[in-house]
Amino acid sequence: MAHRDQWHPETIAVAAGRDAAPGAPLNVPPTFASTYRDGGAIGYGRWGNPAWAAFEDALGALEGGHAVAFACGQAATAAVLGRLAPGAKVIFPFDAYLGTRALLSELASGCQLQLRAVDVTRTEAVLACLPGSALLWLESPTNPMLGIAELPALLEAAKQSGTTSVVDNTFATPLLQRPLAWGATAVVHSATKYLGGHSDLLMGAVITSDKDFHDELVKRRTLQGAVPGVMEAYLCLRGMRTLPVRLARQQATAGLLAARLARHAAVCRVHYPGLSTDLHHDRARKQMDGYGAMVSFEVAGADDADRIVSALRLIVGSTSLGGVETTIERRGRWAGEEHVPPGLLRLSVGLEHPADLWADLEAALSQASAAAT
Repeated sequence: MAHRDQWHPETIAVAAGRDAAPGAPLNVPPTFASTYRDGGAIGYGRWGNPAWAAFEDALGALEGGHAVAFACGQAATAAVLGRLAPGAKVIFPFDAYLGTRALLSELASGCQLQLRAVDVTRTEAVLACLPGSALLWLESPTNPMLGIAELPALLEAAKQSGTTSVVDNTFATPLLQRPLAWGATAVVHSATKYLGGHSDLLMGAVITSDKDFHDELVKRRTLQGAVPGVMEAYLCLRGMRTLPVRLARQQATAGLLAARLARHAAVCRVHYPGLSTDLHHDRARKQMDGYGAMVSFEVAGADDADRIVSALRLIVGSTSLGGVETTIERRGRWAGEEHVPPGLLRLSVGLEHPADLWADLEAALSQASAAAT
């Protein structure tokens, strides 16, 4: 039988993170304990838990490294940034996730970091910033503009220059791309999103092949207390078991909706790397195993976008993503997202029937257009 390292991702998602001992339960059960008897593998509840270990084993196998689970995605990001020396130079996407940019700005305001915001889809611009940089932080696809960075080239260049590189892989998941294989130092996930997949938990994770990096993250988690809940870890691993089938269905529907939105008279532009007309389609086709289930599209302005969200009956207005339900929001409503087109709507495609989703979108688009005239 093939070794686990040779399994396909769909198999790893189902089979990894299980206790193979004779008589063991098929799923590692949640262990609700803060205190343990002396002499065992775990001394205290903040130091470890079987549910965390099972989740970390499965996610690490999917990404090709060793995972460290955190209380949320932001805690995972904070642990990575906390490793940097005072005054370190950080390159990051100018259109990165709002929470990441807010944390970077907070650290920079205290003179802890020097920041350089770049358009990570422009490879030469990123390469020009690498000399003297301590950290290259990447998103691909970016949130919410769905830009695609040339990850293989950027990560190899960072490696050659001695720059630590981290990729937020939340949108793509390890099923669509595995940045560690291209030389990334670490990968970050908001496990709250696609990994958990059911909008019922908060968790984050960092995955790395570097043992020292991994051990330092574990130490930071232990000392700073950013530990995941036991039930959250159990549920997140349970959600990961169905990630391949969920994402396949969500991605197929996303491609269908993106194509129909691109033809609708009320839509000015669609951002989806699966469209042949998308600016980054060729790059995504070469380096990804799929285009994902996030679609962003632009209408005439913020008022039109708000009318569309209000008119929807099936699709849920919400600021999160990656769940089984389809959600939508106008990203420009948040302070700090001024670079986002005012009429841009970010759509996280769920598992509902595609025809029902399109009927809801089409009716809302028509209703909003009628109200605007």
